[in-house]
Amino acid sequence: MKVHPLFNSLIQFKGNARGCVYSEPLNGIPCNLYMPYVSVYMLALGVTDTQIGLTVSISMVFQLILALFSGVITDKLGRRKNTLIFDLISWTIPALISAIAQNFWFFLGAAIINSFIRVTQNSWMCLMVEDSEPDQLIDIFSWIYIIGLLAAFFAPLAGLMIKSISLIPTMRILYLFAAVSFTLKAFITYKMTEETKQGVIKMHETDGKSLFDSLGEYKNVLREILHTPKTLYTAGIMVIMNICMMVNYLFWSIIVTEKIKIPVQNIAMFPFIKSLIMLVFYFVVIPRMRTLHFKIPMIFGFMGFVVSRLVLVLAPVNGYALLFFSVFLEACSLATLNPLVDQLTVLSIDPKERARIQSILYVGIILISTPFGWIAGALSEANKSLPFILNIFLFLVGGILAYLAGRSSAGSQTKSLS
Repeated sequence: MKVHPLFNSLIQFKGNARGCVYSEPLNGIPCNLYMPYVSVYMLALGVTDTQIGLTVSISMVFQLILALFSGVITDKLGRRKNTLIFDLISWTIPALISAIAQNFWFFLGAAIINSFIRVTQNSWMCLMVEDSEPDQLIDIFSWIYIIGLLAAFFAPLAGLMIKSISLIPTMRILYLFAAVSFTLKAFITYKMTEETKQGVIKMHETDGKSLFDSLGEYKNVLREILHTPKTLYTAGIMVIMNICMMVNYLFWSIIVTEKIKIPVQNIAMFPFIKSLIMLVFYFVVIPRMRTLHFKIPMIFGFMGFVVSRLVLVLAPVNGYALLFFSVFLEACSLATLNPLVDQLTVLSIDPKERARIQSILYVGIILISTPFGWIAGALSEANKSLPFILNIFLFLVGGILAYLAGRSSAGSQTKSLS
């Protein structure tokens, strides 16, 4: 019996790829339990739409600073140790604060501490991909997303809990469970991995250097980025995805409950259906796309997002059918774009300066994205559809950037052959 290529790759993962992928359910399960309800939980505790957006924007300012330092911290501490320390800070502590939250200030504090995720995001990515084969990357990223999707099948449990004991007590329990799970994940990842070859080199190079001395070396890295069009186009796509996913994360449940009038306890079925569709897409469609240039599926992915947002804003009260169709299109688009954007990011970066290039990219992404939390919050207060109309415009720009990145990639290959 022939084994599916994705299952075959999962079995064959070794070293750091295995450690990072196999421990991921401990992050995915708790996140998928509480994430669909974060915004309505905040509203239930008296936080306004504008304060929700403001929380994100203030968090983005801190993320900007931490992203700037993430590359040099990762190089100095090493990928493995850095990931352990900042996983505990950025995941466990905010979950504990959210579990006891009473008002806006608790959520703001949790968001600020969660900003340290920018440090561990950099080191974890380096830890996972640096010693992996390039042809394994699409499978590694696919499995990271598949695990998150499988974890989403636990989401209906949250809906049942809300129906039984109401929203606020349920969220407090889920956040406490998340804190325990995040802590276990951090230590298991540390145990199952080892420092990367490039990480050892960077630790020796930065030994005795202060963080500020290392920051002074960023100008050469920035110059390299600015002279690499494919990296710039990729950065633009990352910015758009970051803004649009932020808007969706914060305001999807609000438009669904307040404009389309779907009961809160029914929200959980939509992440469940979305996850099911994406799983089918990963196993059935993605393997058939391996022979295509990334440009074609990425453009279709962005156009699918445009249609899904149009359907969402046009859905009437109790418009379950259109809402399901919107979720279907979103699922297919997301399953197409996520692994391709991650792979494109890894392959467009100089591996010798991966941590610092990623650091600069994250800074640029955050700098551009920061105002959009507040902007989307203000738009939502004016009209619940407006944040998603903003997304439509951004997804159209994303399709253009995918086309330009594909053309740049083809041009580079032609030059190398000549």
